[in-house]
Order: sequence, then structure tokens, then C-alpha cells
Amino acid sequence: MIEQIFPASTVMNGGPVARLDNMTKKNGAAGPQGNKRGNNLVVPGDDLGDSEGFEAGHGVLVMSGRLKALKQGKLREKGRSISIEPLHTRYIPRPGDLVIGFIEGCTNNLWFIELGAPFNAILPMSLGPGKVDFGGTRSVMDIGDAVLCRVQEVEETHSSVVTMKGMGLRKIRSGVVEEIDPHLLGRIIGKGGESLRRMKAETECRIVVADNGRMWIDGELDGILDVRNRLSEISRDSRGVGN
Repeated sequence: MIEQIFPASTVMNGGPVARLDNMTKKNGAAGPQGNKRGNNLVVPGDDLGDSEGFEAGHGVLVMSGRLKALKQGKLREKGRSISIEPLHTRYIPRPGDLVIGFIEGCTNNLWFIELGAPFNAILPMSLGPGKVDFGGTRSVMDIGDAVLCRVQEVEETHSSVVTMKGMGLRKIRSGVVEEIDPHLLGRIIGKGGESLRRMKAETECRIVVADNGRMWIDGELDGILDVRNRLSEISRDSRGVGN
């Protein structure tokens, strides 16, 4: 997993948490516009400045004419919208999602699939790859195997059922599986998929991006390492302070 941990001092009492109104005074600006919010970590309850002329986006609330942080994360501005990009997110399954999972167990007629979600999914034998005889699940896919599958249904408890019946769904037999926080997938894919197409062309790798933040990368070793380095850079940029 691509991960970078920051000391508590960066976001807790005494840490270098910059607020928009502080930077406004320093820069002599009339509001959040023009500040380097991409370098600022905020925590719930932080005052982000006057709300006049600005729109509260994800993780931000307007209270008594002030912008307040509801989440811990990195402050972002898009147009006149101020939002908070979380430092870490966890995948929540939705019907139709393309996912990469790892088999954590099996019975005579189903597999248990780990998706990086709060609960494991189940893959019934009837939705598995090809015809499987009762009791033969482990001979087809064993514990530790990686699979590309799709979420078929999600229950109220967030437990889910996945299927491998569909074009391109399969057991992953080559390449590597990398992982990144699901909220960063937009950066990897880019507008209209342009960033992902460019990455594939420049690294000469086959790359399948799944909705649960996992990526199947298949190609020559140099290309795979290149993709890994790019993912690490994206992750560092999203978590770092002062980049």
C-alpha cells in the first residue's frame, strides 16, 4: 500500500496548521483567494476565514458568516469553492463497482473476498469464473489469489456480493496490484481519462484502475516501477505539507 504517515504535531495542538484568515492578514488579501491553500492542513473546527464571496464545498460549513472545517485534510480551492481533501479514505462498495479483491477464505460453495472495505464480500460459486463443482472452490481460486470482479449487490450492513461473470473479469495471474486512497483516483484517471491514457503510453503498461483504489499493472519491470513511482508521487503530494 502506498502510504505516508505524518507526526501528530502536524495537525494537533502546536502544529503548523495554517488558517486562511491568518494568511489573508499576511498577504493583505480580501479573502481566501490568492492563498496557498494546497499546502495547508486543517482539522475539524478550524476557522477558514470570511465566507463572503465563497462557496462551501466538501468538508466545509458556513457558520455565522465564517467558513469552518468539518474534516481533517488538505484545503483546496476550485474557482470560488473551498473544500477539504481528506488525507485518507476507505472504500465503501456500491453496486456496479469494478473492484480488485484478495481471497481470504472459502467454503464448499463460495469465496470470501477482501476489498479494502469495512466488511468482506462473498463470491458465490454460481458467480465464480466458469463452472465449479461443489467442494472444488479452492482448486479454482485459493487463499491469497487476486481477482478482478464487480460488485453485484450491497446489503444494508454494507456487506456485499461480487461476481466474476462479465467481460474482462478474471483471476489476476500476472503483473502486480498496487493500492492508493480511493479519493485520489480522479488524479490518476484525469479529465476524460487523459492522465491514465498518458501513463499507459509512457510506461507501456496495461493498467486497470478499480473503484476500490487498487490498480492492476502488467508490463515490463521498468514500466511497472515507473508506474509505482508516479503513484507514490501522487500520494506524497496529497499528504505532504509544503509541497
